[in-house]
Amino acid sequence: MNTDTLAGAATDFGGKAKEALGTATGDKSLKSEGVADQLGGTVQKTVGQAKDVVEDNIRPLVDYVRQFSKERPFTAAAVAGVLGIALINTLRGK
Repeated sequence: MNTDTLAGAATDFGGKAKEALGTATGDKSLKSEGVADQLGGTVQKTVGQAKDVVEDNIRPLVDYVRQFSKERPFTAAAVAGVLGIALINTLRGK
């Protein structure tokens, strides 16, 4: 869990409190602010969760590729060349 997830949860909670207070007092403006804060908090939580997924899943793959390229530089260069040619041919429609 990172700071975006925590801050998003706090913003979401604050938005729920504002909405409840706005509903209780009949203040439509405060209620609308609460709903908007909830939306912003949900978006921020989602961004935080996406960062966690990238960190947990993509980072080990990147570390593996770096280690592989340090241990076998010529093989890594050959693989990169083949992948580059394949990508160029794919983009060209061949």
